[in-house]
Amino acid sequence: MMQQVIKILVVGCGNMGASHAKAYHDLDGFQIVGLVARGESKSKLNEQLGGNYKLFESYEDALQETKPDAVCIATYPDTHKAYAIKAFQAGAHVFIEKPLAEDVISAQEVVDAAVQYDKKLVVGYILRYHPSWVKFIEISKTMGKPLVMRMNLNQQSHGYMWDVHKNLMSSLSPIVDCGVHYIDVMCQMVGAKPLYVSAIGARLTDEIPAWNYNYGQLQLHFEDGSVGWYEAGWGPMISQNAFFVKDVFGPKGAVSIVANKASDEGKSDSVASHTQTESLRVHYADLDSANEFTKVDEWVNLSDEPDHQELCNREQLFFLQAIVDNLDLSDSMEDAINSLRIALACDEAVKTGQMIKL
Repeated sequence: MMQQVIKILVVGCGNMGASHAKAYHDLDGFQIVGLVARGESKSKLNEQLGGNYKLFESYEDALQETKPDAVCIATYPDTHKAYAIKAFQAGAHVFIEKPLAEDVISAQEVVDAAVQYDKKLVVGYILRYHPSWVKFIEISKTMGKPLVMRMNLNQQSHGYMWDVHKNLMSSLSPIVDCGVHYIDVMCQMVGAKPLYVSAIGARLTDEIPAWNYNYGQLQLHFEDGSVGWYEAGWGPMISQNAFFVKDVFGPKGAVSIVANKASDEGKSDSVASHTQTESLRVHYADLDSANEFTKVDEWVNLSDEPDHQELCNREQLFFLQAIVDNLDLSDSMEDAINSLRIALACDEAVKTGQMIKL
């Protein structure tokens, strides 16, 4: 029996768009029918892939001419809603980079359109496909309740990445754009609803809109007493030392991601280093009668973990499976809306100085 091949149109050829295009190029179940971008990125990507793909400036023209089975949307978030709905209307499934949209109403409209046109919608929560992060979440659930979850991803961005970040900050703050990943992780760890959020932020540059800020920290307060914070800062002024914390502890102990190489000098704005884990350190709180630890810390070696490109390949294999096997994606679509809703509430908390009830 011949495997179904999905004709896919790639829209946006920057960091993530290029990684997804490489996945489609290499995987048997996909055939790229076009690359869409406004600038030179599509030509550079086409050259890297062998130079045989059709290039388009206009998304609408590409959609009409190529008639794809699926569309990969890896553009800036302010285009997500319109592009996704046009794809569904054209009869295509959609893989879309996070965040799903700029606001909750738009995100819900995208999900509603997927349901209305009976098409698959997969949102790019790359950490869900990372075996080390799956293990991190699994171990965190053994540490009792309440949990304390501490995470950050600060990036000392410069050169090309500072341009990318400034473009992103024309519509979203760092704690919304990146925070949706880690909010999603925390919700999985706790398995309970956040009741309210608080947040702080600071604007450290005049190169972004007056209403936005390039450093933020959010705090989540869950109904079971668990708490979590996530911190994100972008820009050439960010401290390299602030880069990497991924840490969870509860009454029974702690589990931490220890990524020595990913934390090396100059790696903080490298997309590849953002998913590296390398090892997990598991600590147990058990004490003897003299209040000394009864167990030594365990190290879970993750040296054979997938790299960033392999994670993108796994995401796209899941997208392929969702289409071919007609998977029910209701829960994952709802999770994408929920994490965005929480992230935007945190953004509101920064701007109002108020704690926001969910």
